Amino acid sequence: QVQLQESGPGLVKPSQTLSLTCTVSGGSITTTRYYWTWVRQPPGKGLEWMGAIAYDGVTYYRPSLKSRTSISRDTSKNQFSLQLSSVTPEDTAVYYCAAGPGLDQEEYDYWGQGTQVTVSS
Repeated sequence: QVQLQESGPGLVKPSQTLSLTCTVSGGSITTTRYYWTWVRQPPGKGLEWMGAIAYDGVTYYRPSLKSRTSISRDTSKNQFSLQLSSVTPEDTAVYYCAAGPGLDQEEYDYWGQGTQVTVSS
């Protein structure tokens, strides 16, 4: 059973970089053939796919966020991370990490519990 746990600051100031980490247990991010994914849900809105890093290290990004987003991994810690630069209050959301055999939400087998991130001065 794969388990995912997000961690990171809950408050980020405008123009700064949001950094979150997803710690994975019960499966390896390099040998389990999943897309290790970041998704967010702004208040009052639906889920928004942000990007993913595949088991082979290839990264995929939402085109509208690509210039501000970086997804990386630490294989020694079995973690993958999200960095979102130049944040604004519109980046306030609950951020989830998820994993599954495809990039579509319907293919996610596992989800983290989510972490609230607020962008405010």
